[in-house]
Amino acid sequence: MSKAFEELQIKDDFMFSVIMRDPKFCKPFLERVLGVKISRIEYPRPQETIDLSAEAKSVRLDIYVEDEEEVIYNIEMQAVTNRNLPKRTRYYQGMIDLNILEKGRDYKDLKKSFVIFVCAFDLFGEGRHIYTFENRCIQNLELGLGDDTAKIILNTKGTMDDVTPELKRLLDFIDGKAPEDEFTRELDEAVQSARKNEKWRLDYMTLQMHYQEKYEQGVEQGIEQGNRQSALRMIEDGELSLEKIALYSGLTLEQVSELEKEFQPA
Repeated sequence: MSKAFEELQIKDDFMFSVIMRDPKFCKPFLERVLGVKISRIEYPRPQETIDLSAEAKSVRLDIYVEDEEEVIYNIEMQAVTNRNLPKRTRYYQGMIDLNILEKGRDYKDLKKSFVIFVCAFDLFGEGRHIYTFENRCIQNLELGLGDDTAKIILNTKGTMDDVTPELKRLLDFIDGKAPEDEFTRELDEAVQSARKNEKWRLDYMTLQMHYQEKYEQGVEQGIEQGNRQSALRMIEDGELSLEKIALYSGLTLEQVSELEKEFQPA
């Protein structure tokens, strides 16, 4: 069951997307994660509302920004454990690159990019707050491929002393702890304010309805596919009339007749 809008926290995907669409919060977030200073960031495809696409194979990048050096940052929130996340980072990286190339640019124009996942769990179980991955030569780990891509997995449950105090306070806040510095207090205030925004409430409810519809469609399709498989097995056995197969499988007589035609060799 989805959360009520008033219960959303920054670690919830929708709320995180709402807050990080403001450069006032996104820029210092990136600076804390990467340990760099960023003069400014831009949103190449500004959106007034969150993309409501709920298609199973669509790619909805939570936060997609560029800095003054044309470095691309894709930030995603992942509150629920998902062991397929490493391949998702690969898929997202590929989609970012394809998006650039589809604009008619040469592969040499591919920009430096970071795919960043903020996880409310320790995906790798090492207790680190941050896991950074780059392509390197297995035979010589000092030799980088130089493809200008990096994937960063942040862990709000980290136990090591491996990040700056500023980043640790940020991750602790995302994990549900009280704000402990000016930036996390500002984030907390932004969350409280967003909860009172009727426009965001409507967008959230609309998005949840889209997901519910997709879920129900999937259930219905699964049931129908199971019924078809059952009917096909009974047709293959050849022991029941089409009427009884329809009765036992839950399909219509017309659907069973069509399946029988498909089953018969040409």
